[in-house]
Amino acid sequence: MTQEPSEYQLTTPESVASDPNAIELTRMWWSKGEPVMSIKPAFSDPRQYGHMLALAAKHMAHGYAVRHGHDERKAYNAILEGFSEVLKRNDVQTLVEKE
Repeated sequence: MTQEPSEYQLTTPESVASDPNAIELTRMWWSKGEPVMSIKPAFSDPRQYGHMLALAAKHMAHGYAVRHGHDERKAYNAILEGFSEVLKRNDVQTLVEKE
């Protein structure tokens, strides 16, 4: 994997690094024109993962407002539209890569 520029690198928040009970649930990349992810279904109730995705969408909308000057509410709605577009598709497949 090539090293991405430092301004795009994500760091582990200190609150997570110092929490011995923290669990990593998802890693996502954009690779070769599509999303690639590693996931761990660690919650017993799948709705908890849905809650986490909703919070991630809110935080990402804030990031678009701060970094790109987007209206935060419009960015959030655009993210939700993207969710809806994918959920309506019937051609989305889960592919498992060999380790």
